[in-house]
Amino acid sequence: MNEPDFNLAGSKIVIIGLGLMGGSLALGLRGKCAALYGIDPHLPTLELALSQHIVDYADSDPAKLLPEADLVILSAPVPAILTLLERLPFFTPNPCIVMDVGSTKKQIVDEMSRLPERFDPIGGHPVCGKEKLSLANAERTLYYAAPFLLTPLERTSPRALSAANQIIEALGAKGTVLDAVEHDRILASTSHLPFLLASALALTTPKDVATFVGTGFKSTSRVAGTPSSMMLGVLQSNRENVLNALRGLQKQLSGIESALASDDFSQLEVILNQSRSNYQTLIGN
Repeated sequence: MNEPDFNLAGSKIVIIGLGLMGGSLALGLRGKCAALYGIDPHLPTLELALSQHIVDYADSDPAKLLPEADLVILSAPVPAILTLLERLPFFTPNPCIVMDVGSTKKQIVDEMSRLPERFDPIGGHPVCGKEKLSLANAERTLYYAAPFLLTPLERTSPRALSAANQIIEALGAKGTVLDAVEHDRILASTSHLPFLLASALALTTPKDVATFVGTGFKSTSRVAGTPSSMMLGVLQSNRENVLNALRGLQKQLSGIESALASDDFSQLEVILNQSRSNYQTLIGN
């Protein structure tokens, strides 16, 4: 841990959680480090990871593989990451860097700050993914060109930051450093609110119109297909920010409803033109 820098090519990396994100991470890092270890409680996932040569070694027991780690990456739903951080000291006797890829950051970095001194923690969040989870849906290029947000702690060393940046570079992602509180405020609007909006749209649309669903509905509602097991912990850990984002959305919907109800199509045109302008700014067009 006293080395001045981190050498990805010579390091042993343990990924805990071989679902969509962890599996894609392993595929993206394959051949770029000394050894890849995978830990997952699901036996068929471990068998697939080994049969497809996604990792070099795989096991369901963290105690068997974690002592080998130079760097541990926690790739699981937010509540599971918090639990793993509590248990990590019992399985990992040696110094190592600890990084996560969770969708919210404040609770995670707070828990990271309580790790023993032999751990060198840094928070991370790749802003990418799909609504279809599991290792079977993993892609080597999932992280390519995606924002990869880093939320260092006060105790994060330059070595851990170097390790995270080397991983980002190896994946072809685009790294940005953010404060954990600011991260959660931003992602409430750009990720967590869209999930709830898509969920509300899916709930509102009658099932008997399914044969008329086109690309517009599919693209707008796509993330509603994300399992609740992944999103409940995100919404719980970022509750206040999500509530603020929801209130902002409700205000805009009320304005649209009011313009329609009063036949004020001039005002509706103003709203729609402004939304189009904002959209073009947000996506860089």
